Amino acid sequence: MGGITAPTVALIPFTPQARAISTISNANPAVITTTQNHGYLSQAVVRFFLPPPTYFGMPQLNGQFFEIIVLSPTTFSIPLDTTLLGTFTSGGSLQVPQTISIAENASTLLSAEKNAFVPIGGS
Repeated sequence: MGGITAPTVALIPFTPQARAISTISNANPAVITTTQNHGYLSQAVVRFFLPPPTYFGMPQLNGQFFEIIVLSPTTFSIPLDTTLLGTFTSGGSLQVPQTISIAENASTLLSAEKNAFVPIGGS
């Protein structure tokens, strides 16, 4: 008598897409502009990577996590008042300032699921 054999599936590691930052406003809330479409959803959580030695003028943001609100395909805001921080400056580093999506709010995923699937039995 034979047993049930599960199919073998190659695992593909997940690597979140980093998005290069072109500007960060001195505003409340702060508005971040990326160099290309970021593909984020509102309520996603992103981590900032602003490499030394300059930290691109905003060392306080480096390594921080924020839930975002998408404003356009290339802009989003974070709930932080940056009016008293230094001015975001490009250059001074061989590395690129980036945001990396690390998580999504459970309610965002639930909304996506509700929009994607038709309940059994119709509406």
